[in-house]
Amino acid sequence: MGDIFTVASVTSSGRPVLVENEVECNLLSNVDLEPEDGTANSFVALKSGVLILTTHRLLWLSSAKAVGIPLSSITHIFSSKRSIKSVFHSPRFRFQVSAAVITVVVRGKGDWEVFLTKLWECWRARAWEETTTSVVVSRESTSSGSGMGSGGFYGSDGSVRMVGVAGILRKEQQMWESTDKSLQDAFQDLNALMNKAKEMVLLAEKMRQKLLSTSNSTNQDEMGSKEEMQDWLLSVGIASPVTKESAGALYHQQLSSQLADFVRIPLERAGGMISLIDIYCLFNRARGTELISPEDLFQACSLWEKFDVPVMLRKFDSGVMVIQNKAHSDEEVFARLRTLVATPEVIRTGISASDAAMTLGIAPAMAKEHLLTAESKGFLCRDVSPDGFRFYVNLFPEISPNDLHLVKDHGIYGAWIRAASVSGID
Repeated sequence: MGDIFTVASVTSSGRPVLVENEVECNLLSNVDLEPEDGTANSFVALKSGVLILTTHRLLWLSSAKAVGIPLSSITHIFSSKRSIKSVFHSPRFRFQVSAAVITVVVRGKGDWEVFLTKLWECWRARAWEETTTSVVVSRESTSSGSGMGSGGFYGSDGSVRMVGVAGILRKEQQMWESTDKSLQDAFQDLNALMNKAKEMVLLAEKMRQKLLSTSNSTNQDEMGSKEEMQDWLLSVGIASPVTKESAGALYHQQLSSQLADFVRIPLERAGGMISLIDIYCLFNRARGTELISPEDLFQACSLWEKFDVPVMLRKFDSGVMVIQNKAHSDEEVFARLRTLVATPEVIRTGISASDAAMTLGIAPAMAKEHLLTAESKGFLCRDVSPDGFRFYVNLFPEISPNDLHLVKDHGIYGAWIRAASVSGID
C-alpha cells in the first residue's frame, strides 16, 4: 500500500494542506477505493471517504485517515463504458498506478462524469512538472550565483559579473522590476487579472514569508510598517478557494472547513472574537473573484456545531452575531471589566464602550456587547444619558436589605464612598 498511497496532511478542520502551486479542481463524497482482483500490489479497500482532485494529486480523506495518490504516478486512466450491469450498481471508474488497478466506487451524490473529465484534464496538463521545473531553475540559479570560483568575475555571456553589495542591489532591483512588470501585466484587463491572480497570491505569500524571516528591528516605525505589510499580504487571497463547481453537494461543508482555517489568524488579532460582518468582508476579499453570499457564510458557520473545530458562531441577546474561539472565556472578560470599573479613577465616572475596548483590545462594538452581557449577569449597572451608555460597578449586592443606611468602610461600596467624598458628592 505504501507504493501506491502517500500520507496526506490535513488542517485542524479536516481540509487538505496543499503544496506549492496546487489547486483543488473537484471532489466527490462517499467514495470507496477498491483494488481490482488479480492485480499486483493489492491493498485494503478504503471505504466512505471524500475524494478530492487537485492539479497534483488525488486525495482520499476520512475521519480516521488521509492519503494521496500523485497524478504523476498514474500510468493509465480507463475509459468508462456503459453497460446493462452499470444500471444496477454505483457509478465507478478505474485508473492504474504502476502495476495496481484502482476502482473508484461513487456511492454519494455528485457528478462523477465531470470529475472523471477533470481528472483527464489535470493528468494531461501535468502541472506538477511546472513546480518541479521552477524548483530546479531556482536551485541552478542559486548554485550559479554562489559558484564564483568556477566562473570568476565574468558571466557566461562575457559580461562583468557584479559582486559584493553592488551585486546584491542589482539582483534586488531585477527582482522588483520583474515584480512590477507582473503587476502591470496583471492589470491590463479583467481577463489578465484573473489569469494572474494565482501568481499574485503566491508572490504575496513569498514576500510575507520573507518579511517574517528578516531579523528583528528596534525601530518601532519600521516594525509597524512591516506588520502592516504582512497584514496586507495575508489578505491578498486564498490560493484554492472552495467553489460550488468544485465541491458540488459538499459545498457548504467544505466551505465551513476552509472558513474555520481562515478565521484563526483574524481571531488572534481581534482578541478571540470578531463580528460576522468583518469576517464576511475579510473572507470575500481573500477569495478574490469567487465571492460568497451572506447566506452561504451563515450556513457555513452554522455547520461548525457538527464538526470538531476550535471556533464557534455566537449570537448575543441584542442580535449581534460574532465568531469566537471556543477557548474564549466570558468569565475572564467579566473579571477584567470588574477590575476596571472598581479602580479609584473610574469607580465614580464609570466607563464607556470605548474605554472597555481599549482595555480588552477589541472593537468598541464587541466591547459594548460584553458590557451589556456583564450587566445582565449583575456585575455592572448602566446609565443612559445624551452622551451615550456608561457602565458602573454594581453596588446593590453590597447593600444590606436589613440596614439600608449602613455605610461599610471596606469592599467596593467603601471604595465608592471614599471616591464620592473626595469629589464632594453628598
